[in-house]
Parts: sequence; C-alpha cells; structure tokens
Amino acid sequence: MISIIASDMDGTLLNDKMEISPENTAAIKKAQAAGIEFIVATGRGLSEAQPLLNQAGLDPAYITLNGAQVFDTAGQLVVNEPLTDSMAKQLATELRAQGFYFELVTNRGVYSESKVRRIQNVADLLVNLNPDTTYKIAVALAAARLEIMNINYVDNYDQLLDDRDFQIMKILVFSSEGPDTFVPIRQKYIDDQEIVITSSSPNNIEINSIKAQKGLALLDYAKQKNISADQVMAIGDNMNDYSMITAAGVGVAMGNAIPVIKQVATFTTATNIKNGVAQAIDWALMQNSMQK
Repeated sequence: MISIIASDMDGTLLNDKMEISPENTAAIKKAQAAGIEFIVATGRGLSEAQPLLNQAGLDPAYITLNGAQVFDTAGQLVVNEPLTDSMAKQLATELRAQGFYFELVTNRGVYSESKVRRIQNVADLLVNLNPDTTYKIAVALAAARLEIMNINYVDNYDQLLDDRDFQIMKILVFSSEGPDTFVPIRQKYIDDQEIVITSSSPNNIEINSIKAQKGLALLDYAKQKNISADQVMAIGDNMNDYSMITAAGVGVAMGNAIPVIKQVATFTTATNIKNGVAQAIDWALMQNSMQK
C-alpha cells in the first residue's frame, strides 16, 4: 500500500508554463481523499514553492532545498541542515575565482548579485526543462516568476557570509555552457564528507550539506509517521531526485527524466507536459485498491 507520494516540482509536477495542471491537481486531491499523503520534494525554497501549490488549492508538507529544510503541513520547520559557515565561504571564494554566477539560498530567503543574470539563468533552465519553449517566452516567464518570489539583491555576498544570523542552506550555481563546466568542482568534492553536489538541470549544480538530501529527508519524514520505505512513492526527473527515487519503495521517473533516473526507477510515467504525475498517482491508487 502506498501511504506517501513525494513529487519534485520543476520538470515533474510543473508543466511548461510553470503551473500545476488541473489534471495533476485533481489526481493529488483524489489521492488525499483516499488517505495518501502528498508531499512536495524540491530544490526550491519554501517561498519559491508554496505560492504555486497554493494557487492550485494545495497545502502539503514540503521537503525544500533538496532536504536542507522540511516543513510539516502546519508550516512548521522540522528539519534544518545548513552548510557550515567555513564551507560556504570556501565555496563562494572558489566559485567567484572560476567566474560562475551563483546564488545563496539562506534561512532568510534567496540572494543574488545580479537580477539580469538571474533572469537569464532561469530562462535557460526553463528551455532545458521544456525544449518546446522558446528563449523569448522563457525570459518573459522568468521575469514574471521573479515578481512572485522573494529574491533579494545585494552588491556582493561578503557581508551576508560574515553575518551569523544567516545560514547558507544551499548554493545554486549556473552556467549556460552545460554540465562539462562543472566537472572540475564536482571532482574536487566527489569524496567530501561535508557536502553533496546534485543538479536539477544541465545548466546548474546545487551544493548542500551532505545531510540535506531528498531521500534522507523523505524516509525520515515517513519514519516519523511509522510508514516504511516500501509504502513511499517518489516521482522526479533529475539528479537531485536520485536519492529519493532509489530510497522509496516505488521510484517513478518522468518521461522527460534524464537516462540515469529512468534506469533506477521502478517505472517511467508520462512527461511533465502530459500529466505524468497524475498518471503515477492513478497507478498508486489502482495498486492500493487491488491490495484491499
């Protein structure tokens, strides 16, 4: 019996317009009515994720920032796993030296040093996740997204990195040149016991505390509710979903998922523009009804 369904957002729950389709919304509500808890597991922060779910009339629990922060259905913070201050400063120094544009996701919101580069990189992300979307449309969507997000702009990150009131939950690094650009920094930290480097698209890497992984957070959340891993379904499309898709009893790859996610998944559903999440939920409901 499936008791919890966890879904990624970008490239998974969200379609090419960055919305939750009526079909996905209806399927989630049907699952909830059948006693299955639906939880969002995303690389986004709560302020970036929650408005889109609320627009669809949904108010789930959230695994955010790849597992660095977990919020229960009452909105209470129940897990908090930031990077250490020293590691955050070390990474910022290295990324600057290599000329990367990066953002700091903190316990007080998302910080950027350039609004123009942020729009460009979000647009690149949208085109990568949804190849049918033109770059011009993607720029418009990216600019519109900024209006509903709590993005803070600073001249540089130094003061923020020195302020003890700020915790760096995640560092998000962008490059339009693709995955090969990130190889040196990935290799340097591949065996590091303090951080984990994942990705949510070909044009980014996401750096978290090694304790902040979607799979760890999801199983911990389930355990608190006395639900075993084999009663959990996880749905995703990219490398920051790998840990939860392999940890869950049923791992579902989106039709638009990268090959390695499809290889480790239990099965592959439709793409994010063909309501793949709804199809996966329908499968779970059918399995549950057969086991009753």
